[in-house]
Amino acid sequence: MSTRYIPALRFKWLTPLYDPLLKWVMREETFKRKLIQHANIQPNMKVLDLGCGTGTLTLMLKRAHPEAQITGMDGDSQVLDIARNKSRGTTIQWDEGLASSLPYPDSTFDRVVTSLVIHHLTKEDKRRAFKEVYRVLKPNGELYVLDFGAPHTSLTRFMTTYMRRLEETADNFDGLIPLFITEAGFGGVEEAENFINIFGPLSIIKAKKGV
Repeated sequence: MSTRYIPALRFKWLTPLYDPLLKWVMREETFKRKLIQHANIQPNMKVLDLGCGTGTLTLMLKRAHPEAQITGMDGDSQVLDIARNKSRGTTIQWDEGLASSLPYPDSTFDRVVTSLVIHHLTKEDKRRAFKEVYRVLKPNGELYVLDFGAPHTSLTRFMTTYMRRLEETADNFDGLIPLFITEAGFGGVEEAENFINIFGPLSIIKAKKGV
């Protein structure tokens, strides 16, 4: 069983461009703030930022909820080094690992959040990742996925005809992410919010373990 890992922006030599692209082109902080609001994190909760990249969302989580225990995990040691440098002076745990094989015991986290990660994964690894998230969440724990999603307008349907060729985005644009999450055992799976971005439609999908 093979797992194909795709680094930020697909090629490692593009990693230094990742933060500027998300900040100035995708305006990442706008939709990541929405993700944090939806996650409804409480003091002392254990929260995993799955596929944390250079740690932008992870740091936003910690600043918004300083009493929560925040962990950032990514499969790319290079971006984790950037995240550690960005987070000096904060109490964030940084771990290396793959979404399809999480390095944590069962029932570890109260929340798992992930932003613009799932579209990097093959169909098989998407399914494995959601099963792994289900495993590491505590009973009644919640998952929040921010990623490319099904189009809701003629404009976004047009945009997806081109963007679906990028990496493994077709599953996202075909609206299959909620199905994969449900197959992993989650209940209460729904699209909490959607946005239009320069690259296509984005969705926040939420789900709960034990519903």
